[in-house]
Amino acid sequence: MAPPDDIDLSALPPARRAAFEAERAARLTLEAEVAALAERNRRLDHLVRELRQAIYGKSSEKLAADERQLSFEDLETAISEVEIAPAGAKPARAVMPAAARRNIGRLPADLPRIERVIEPESTLCPCGCGEMARIGEDRSERLDIIPAQLRAIVTVRPRYACRRCRGAMVQAQAPARLIEGGLPTEAALAHVLVAKYADHLPLYRQAQILARSGVELDRSTLAGWVGKAAFHLGPIVERMAEELKRGDRLFMGGPKGDRGPGGAA
Repeated sequence: MAPPDDIDLSALPPARRAAFEAERAARLTLEAEVAALAERNRRLDHLVRELRQAIYGKSSEKLAADERQLSFEDLETAISEVEIAPAGAKPARAVMPAAARRNIGRLPADLPRIERVIEPESTLCPCGCGEMARIGEDRSERLDIIPAQLRAIVTVRPRYACRRCRGAMVQAQAPARLIEGGLPTEAALAHVLVAKYADHLPLYRQAQILARSGVELDRSTLAGWVGKAAFHLGPIVERMAEELKRGDRLFMGGPKGDRGPGGAA
């Protein structure tokens, strides 16, 4: 049984009082670590049950591939959060077998690299010998992502007129646009379409992402862009369907309702 914390220690010699207080502080630290580990184990048990339900449960057969991946992402994110030890608690790390270790990723060799050299505050020898020589280096790589950059393409068409001849003027024709009088470039339209149909990102979420960058666009505006782009892509989709139907065999798969621009499954 642990001694109560309200014991009057003034009657004890200084050495014994210090030892008693050190023992009390160590006990409180151990109790906090035990509580943290118990909470961590509880959360891990809950995640294991959720993972088993997602893989082997009756409802798992009804989930589409993307929905199962979303469940796994949520579970893996929660597991990673639990694996980080809370501040002040440093439990012993269990050695995981090689087959269970996670792949942290590999950066391709052709990826652009920006080197940041961190030099010591001083390269002078502490013994007073002068400048030290460089004998090697340690390198580490991390993946960096630059968020999508929004920009405005300004088209300038100068007009030229003759100062002598009245009515003589020349100006370049305006370039053709997929959406006449609209804001988006063809690249912007392609980005919206890929995000919606390939990445399954709804238009209202895309509008929220653009709003964080200072571009206010209503969801209905994006829907209008998608509709106009689908109209122009319709002949291409129809031609692709004709070419596919000429084959001896045709396989079509994917979740129901997963239709891209033009309405093709």
